[in-house]
Amino acid sequence: MRNRRHTLLWMKDLIDHLARCHDQLEWTSDEPTQSFLTEAMLGDLDQCQKLCEQLRTADMGAGSSSRLAASCSC
Repeated sequence: MRNRRHTLLWMKDLIDHLARCHDQLEWTSDEPTQSFLTEAMLGDLDQCQKLCEQLRTADMGAGSSSRLAASCSC
């Protein structure tokens, strides 16, 4: 349970960071900054996907329904 909570908190932090980068990306017209922000967002999305896969594996291993894991849209 503790590991699941830790994973969900980490995912929340990633999503918050992704949202901040998105907000900055909307306002910048500087190409190097746009490139930096999009790379950061891609990294966040990749990490979020890995965390979703961890949750799915843990849920399946614990005998839980995979319905929750299938609803993750990271």
